[in-house]
Amino acid sequence: MLPSNKLSSPIAGCMRWGIWGAGFDTNDYRAMIELCLESGISSFDHADIYGNYTTEVEFGAALKEAPSLRQEIQIITKCGVQLPCENRPEFRIKSYNTSYKHIIESVNKSLENFGTDYIDVLLIHRPDPLLNPHEVAEAIATLKQAGKILQFGVSNFMPQQTNALKKYTTIEYNQLEISIIHLLPFVNGCLDNCIKHQITPMAWASLGGGKLNDEGHPSFRSILATSTVLAKKHNTGVNQILIAFLLAHPAGIIPVMGTTKIDRLIQAKDAAGIHLSREDWYSLYLASNGEELA
Repeated sequence: MLPSNKLSSPIAGCMRWGIWGAGFDTNDYRAMIELCLESGISSFDHADIYGNYTTEVEFGAALKEAPSLRQEIQIITKCGVQLPCENRPEFRIKSYNTSYKHIIESVNKSLENFGTDYIDVLLIHRPDPLLNPHEVAEAIATLKQAGKILQFGVSNFMPQQTNALKKYTTIEYNQLEISIIHLLPFVNGCLDNCIKHQITPMAWASLGGGKLNDEGHPSFRSILATSTVLAKKHNTGVNQILIAFLLAHPAGIIPVMGTTKIDRLIQAKDAAGIHLSREDWYSLYLASNGEELA
């Protein structure tokens, strides 16, 4: 019997767990998965390209050591980017591929990498100018009928791109860059479209992807000052306030925390208990935007 595929909030982002970051070994992967589960975090975000096509395999090695973990977690992965590297010498240039053949082959390879027979959520990683919605829909139908994927979504898609595909297949998620320093989805229609079509948004780089510092963003000082005041008001920390800023949106944003530190993940989970007032929320928005509302 398959477990519930309801995703946890936050989602643990695994991009930096392998050679693109912390360089976890199998014991580290297993320990991190178990720490997440102990903290009530059961969803893990991947993409086939992470770690130059190695992170899925490494995560899977930890699951093979403790097979019972698979029933306790939800695996999200993405496909559609072709990344030239030592592990894929056949790719001459970085490009996108959303053909039926590539999607099917990518999912089968991910299943092999994870050592599982199903993926909880499959996402198309990037909008592909050559995307044929009939072909993608056929691939998703084939995979769902075979029980190889349970849910489907997109990543980094604008509303018109989402809706063009949605006409032919069910889209349940859109993973977007959303944070206190990336406010565009609040005003460019992406989150409005999620509400309209009951698509759950996931937020990657939900704490700014390492750019929220004095050198990385011109509004850093004002954001820090405002969030520090709010953290004191709500008896919490700055990171919790910045995640609560996302959680306050009616679209139901799920933050993806691309961290290798369990305390950061726990902070994001704790943010669910913080209820910002409208003035709290807008004070953060204005601190980042740097301009008064019209």
